[in-house]
Amino acid sequence: MDLKSFELEELFLAAIKSELESNKLYLKMAKKTKNGLLEDKLKFLANEEEKHRLFIEEIYKNHFPENKIVIPKISPVPLPEIKISEDLPLSILLKEAMNAEQSASKFYNSLAGRFEEGTKLKNTLLYFSDMEKGHYKILEMEKESMERFEEGDVYWPMVHAGP
Repeated sequence: MDLKSFELEELFLAAIKSELESNKLYLKMAKKTKNGLLEDKLKFLANEEEKHRLFIEEIYKNHFPENKIVIPKISPVPLPEIKISEDLPLSILLKEAMNAEQSASKFYNSLAGRFEEGTKLKNTLLYFSDMEKGHYKILEMEKESMERFEEGDVYWPMVHAGP
């Protein structure tokens, strides 16, 4: 992802916006599912995005202490937006979330390129990039599982319950 044409402040604000939206998405998806294990995973992902947001806000405050954080209505950076509707199957939402995680990984990897090698900030942004890849994998596994259940219109409420 080429971020050279963007100001650093724009990039931080886009990152904050993206993390906020991802958090909301995962919480809404968690409410939509009947699968307790998937619900827990989605809440975990929402919590991860919240931690990312808080860290990026700290970075923003350190770089722009005189500026107030104002989230743009539309991100200047081309990151995917996901619209949730009640009739949209969870597997479709999972696929869209996967695309968003993939873009976020590329975004953080490119953003890290703006900072000096070996600095805590660069390493943390690269770590975020790796975490987003991990989120992608979690979503991918759940999507594949969800599609199998949707194909057969099968749901077992206690499938993850122990003996």
